[in-house]
Amino acid sequence: MQIRELDLRELLTAYEVVSQLRTTLTYYEFEDLIYEMRSREYKMFGIMDGEKLITYAGVAIQTNLYHKRHLYIFDLVTDEKYRDKKYGAMMLEYLNDFAKMGMCENIVLSSGFQREDAHRFYEKSGFAKKSFVFLKSV
Repeated sequence: MQIRELDLRELLTAYEVVSQLRTTLTYYEFEDLIYEMRSREYKMFGIMDGEKLITYAGVAIQTNLYHKRHLYIFDLVTDEKYRDKKYGAMMLEYLNDFAKMGMCENIVLSSGFQREDAHRFYEKSGFAKKSFVFLKSV
């Protein structure tokens, strides 16, 4: 097993795992959004078993007034065939070290109400529920 940053040549491999979380996202939307987010230093990390992607994390170091300098986890998903094998915890540990190296004060993520298993996982991993995220379509 190896954790490493993924590059743009691996978008199809990444999409195969990401689409298990972002079920309405087409490959073409994914590709366009990844290219757009790169300008905001969005990074893709993967736990790899050879050429097989096991766990994907999409993150960026950001700064704002309430979280200060922080690592934002936009996407974290383990291939459904490998869940309950501690790969998510392994990725969070890696991201914790990445955040420290990036001089972040916090790691932040948002998770939908329906993802109760994920919430238990995050709480077990030391995350606290701090706020609601509000969304309005325009």
